[in-house]
Amino acid sequence: MAEVVAQTDRRTEGIVIKDDWPGYSLDLFNYPAHYCGDLDCVIIPHGVIMDRTERLARNIMDDLGDHDIVVLCVLKGGYQFCADLVERIKALSRNSSHTIPMRVHFIRLRSYLNDQSTKDLHILGAEDLSFLAGKNVLIVEGIVGTGKTMETLLKHVQAFRPKMIKVAGLLVKRVQHSLACVPDYVGFEIPDRFVVGYALDYNEYFRDLNHICVISESGKKKYKV
Repeated sequence: MAEVVAQTDRRTEGIVIKDDWPGYSLDLFNYPAHYCGDLDCVIIPHGVIMDRTERLARNIMDDLGDHDIVVLCVLKGGYQFCADLVERIKALSRNSSHTIPMRVHFIRLRSYLNDQSTKDLHILGAEDLSFLAGKNVLIVEGIVGTGKTMETLLKHVQAFRPKMIKVAGLLVKRVQHSLACVPDYVGFEIPDRFVVGYALDYNEYFRDLNHICVISESGKKKYKV
């Protein structure tokens, strides 16, 4: 990636994308034609996501190797990241003296209306997580904004008394009034812009986009509910 993007921040240990990063021109990449006019730019190409995910998988292997873990995949925005992360951990396990036996459980969080986070957080599929008692848990999330949603989820999971909780977040958004709730494993730290693609959506659209892109104002209006 360009020099403006490839910087490491000690706080998140993720790749920091600066506020003035203009992104890549859409003309440089293939993307679904039905989204023509709905996007401003490609902020993270799919190939870079894959490389960073492999690096995170290696970090997780180094930290959690030989521990049984339960992966909590946060739907829907985290499903692609979780699937790719788990596949890379499995591949590393096959070629290493360290292995990570994994079980994957899916939960769903709902807090957005259009491009705004609401006060109402609904946790679906997490009513009874008693099977987490005494287990090592890895929560996998697509994007962390203010941290309020993740803080609520962590309190909910902690109530079931797991042995350990780690969080892997593909994206951490720099926003005002954010909580000190930074994932243990971070892919990218991004500006406060509404991004879609790689399973991240805007009212259920754009999940079929491979790259992570910034949605345009016309795209917001087109798919607003």
